[in-house]
Amino acid sequence: MDVKTPAQGALAKPPYRVTFGHIKIGPIAQGYLKEAIQRDWVSEGINVRLLEERFAKQFGYPHAVAVSSGTDAGMVVMTALLSRGAKRGDEVITPALSFVSCVNCILAAGLSPRFVDVELSTLNLDPAKLEEAIGPRTRAIQVVHTMGKPCGLEKITAIARRHRLAVIEDCCEAHGAALNGRTVGSWGLAGFFSFYAAHLICSGEGGMIVTADPEFSTLCRSVRSHGRRGGELYFHFDRPGFNSKMNDLEAAVGLEGLHHFDETFKIRRGHLAALRELLAPLADRLILYPDGPGEVVSPHAFPLVLKDEGASMEGLYQHLEERGIQCKTLFGSLPTQHEAFRFLNHRLGDFPVSERIGRTGLHFGLHQYLTQDDIHFVAESIRSYFNA
Repeated sequence: MDVKTPAQGALAKPPYRVTFGHIKIGPIAQGYLKEAIQRDWVSEGINVRLLEERFAKQFGYPHAVAVSSGTDAGMVVMTALLSRGAKRGDEVITPALSFVSCVNCILAAGLSPRFVDVELSTLNLDPAKLEEAIGPRTRAIQVVHTMGKPCGLEKITAIARRHRLAVIEDCCEAHGAALNGRTVGSWGLAGFFSFYAAHLICSGEGGMIVTADPEFSTLCRSVRSHGRRGGELYFHFDRPGFNSKMNDLEAAVGLEGLHHFDETFKIRRGHLAALRELLAPLADRLILYPDGPGEVVSPHAFPLVLKDEGASMEGLYQHLEERGIQCKTLFGSLPTQHEAFRFLNHRLGDFPVSERIGRTGLHFGLHQYLTQDDIHFVAESIRSYFNA
């Protein structure tokens, strides 16, 4: 059973009033772009180094390594594990429900995904199901802070320590999220981020790897440049690698996004709080995912799941799309609801919570260019579907 866009092909694409995000290239980015062009050098250079330094300083990460996308960030991190004792075919635990790149980056490194179901209450990997998935070839646990909501990192890192496993944090949707005062991306061996258009920091494309381990940072810098030795440009290749470098044009746009991060975060958090309040009367119909104890949820997007597990979100999806609100599913179970991973030989029913979310969940944009009128329009549109 595949997770499909509801009524796929049945509706003409509407002129969206509410999208997942926009790119606006303002004067700060334009200045960095102009300087790069005047240097006649737009590959990795000064702008990339500035973005790495300022990203690390902004969020308190000791090391930051810029790459060409969030997906490449995951590929680089997973491949770097091969230089820390992992062997091809070894397992990385990952949630069954996530964006497709979370599995692709494991496979690209020659490792094997070992799936664990998620919690309905958080959309994140269920720590209670983690230990039973650990086997003799498990080398790492990849957690995903889905929709910007922090995972149960205290429980997960404790389990990882007991079993001597690396923890890798996929923070692609979680810029600025925190748990008990500690920023996501700082709990494990490494974290990584995406700078795609829908995200709080945008560089068009691009991503960032963060770590407190200087040796792992050096490994990642090597892997992102074909496995070269010590960042050299010469043909000394010490490990498998990719061409995953960010360029100075992307970094120019990212520097502006980073400059405005605090303002962007505040606006989006305001949108998130307003929608939660406006939709509170539907608490008997919808799971709305508030901040939990000690959590600061990153306002990446607005997820919701129907409380009726026997229902389908197709009707609500169509209703919102018809009103110009761009929607996407909540990923669904990658190993059982997506054709791409049928070769892994899982069966429908193996990951019931992820599959249930795939049938009954969706999300839409929450970006900083939306107005209060837009937020009220979204809430009224959802309420009208339920006649509330």
